[in-house]
Amino acid sequence: MLKNHGRFGYSAIVNRPDFSWPDGKRLAVHLSLNLEHFAYGEGLGISYSPGLPHPNTYNWAWREYGNRVGVWRILELVDQLDLPVSLLLNSAVYDHCPEVVAAFRKRSDEVVGHGRTNSEHQRDFDEAGEAQLIDDVKRAIERHEGKSPKGWLSPGVNPNETTPDLLQEAGFTYILDWPMDDQPVWIKTRGGHILSIPYPQEVNDIPMICLHHGTAPSFGDMIIDNFDEMLRQSVRQPLVYGIALHAFIAGQPFRMAHLRRALEHLCGARDKVWFATTGAIADHFSTRAPIKPEPLLR
Repeated sequence: MLKNHGRFGYSAIVNRPDFSWPDGKRLAVHLSLNLEHFAYGEGLGISYSPGLPHPNTYNWAWREYGNRVGVWRILELVDQLDLPVSLLLNSAVYDHCPEVVAAFRKRSDEVVGHGRTNSEHQRDFDEAGEAQLIDDVKRAIERHEGKSPKGWLSPGVNPNETTPDLLQEAGFTYILDWPMDDQPVWIKTRGGHILSIPYPQEVNDIPMICLHHGTAPSFGDMIIDNFDEMLRQSVRQPLVYGIALHAFIAGQPFRMAHLRRALEHLCGARDKVWFATTGAIADHFSTRAPIKPEPLLR
């Protein structure tokens, strides 16, 4: 037998109970914007400078473009289209550029925990260290937003084996680390359950553009094609479509034109689609599909 995570069993999407999103809609769409701050000259990053030791000044400055410029371009676009945003936030941003978070707070967008900084990954910590990391982020969000965060995406989407347990014990109700489904999935923890909300590995500007060398027009086409197909499929099953953006990538001017084209296409189907934050999706699903005993894990 292969090693199993023990968190949930196999479930075919064609064999599940039916439900709908608010107003009878069948497709929920969330726009998740990663807002990150990196240590200078140390820790992790994604380098566009092959052959140079990494991290480096070039890499840090490329990332910082998102905080200084890109995020403001994206903010202007979502304001124009009246789209909610799930802000996946490194808590270090509160100290580095608090006015950015304030702009999303003014819109009443949801703040989702995304570690202290993407310069560190949770897998590099023991359980006590990771629990402290989660607590640091939770307390920072509570202090600035006046309420506890409910959702979490691990930096680098690279959680520890105990991450769901620690999050549930810290009061988080959903996690974005498991891209295995187009519907929410209850994940078993050692103290109960936490809900997995679909977060995209594919419709995500980092893997599409930085790792797979996709072009700006191709990324726009991907957003549109995935949406059109999921809208068709949602007649049979209620689905969640997530779009993951990073301000330093999607906020580049030549990519903004195609992001705008794609999001305008999605907004053309507002009568059929529920645009929501990840937290709103989690809350609605929890009322429609309460926790049930898991099938035999295999």
